[in-house]
Amino acid sequence: MNRPPHVPDAIRRDRYERIFREVYEPLQHYVLRRAAPSVVDDVVAEALSVLWRRLDEVPDDAALPWCYGVTRRCLANHRRGDTRRQQLAQRLANEPVSVAVSLGNESELTAALEQLSTDERELVRLWAWEQLQPREIAVVLAISANAVSIRLHRAQRRLADALAAGRKDPGHAGHEAVGHAKEAR
Repeated sequence: MNRPPHVPDAIRRDRYERIFREVYEPLQHYVLRRAAPSVVDDVVAEALSVLWRRLDEVPDDAALPWCYGVTRRCLANHRRGDTRRQQLAQRLANEPVSVAVSLGNESELTAALEQLSTDERELVRLWAWEQLQPREIAVVLAISANAVSIRLHRAQRRLADALAAGRKDPGHAGHEAVGHAKEAR
């Protein structure tokens, strides 16, 4: 039975806590049987967040199956995110950028992306993950295509420099930057 939308906070919290106690451990086992142990907590936390947001939709007599459905979708989202990150790493390795750098692993890319500003990360992601052209990115960001091209060029160079700098660390021996390539589309 669904609850009315304006349930007092204490009643809502109590219901969430009751369902949480019922589903937490089964959801952990569900994800663990389908994914690496390192992702269990993240996926279960995402599912429990959805549970809180959509608490009024949870049937009283089928909370666990409802949560399994949510967790299944959260796990699929997590897998898609992993795939996108791997595709980004591959695309950055293969795509001609201002300074192309061979990518070693996803953690290097993540660390290099973190060195960019929020705006630069968004530019690179729109270009690499969403595969948008500068004129399309301009629409998303509400700036000129020329500004996008200039900022993207700079962001790509900073990303390549960050990747190359990360490889100069002793823990990254054997990786080296490759030559210059044509500018971004």
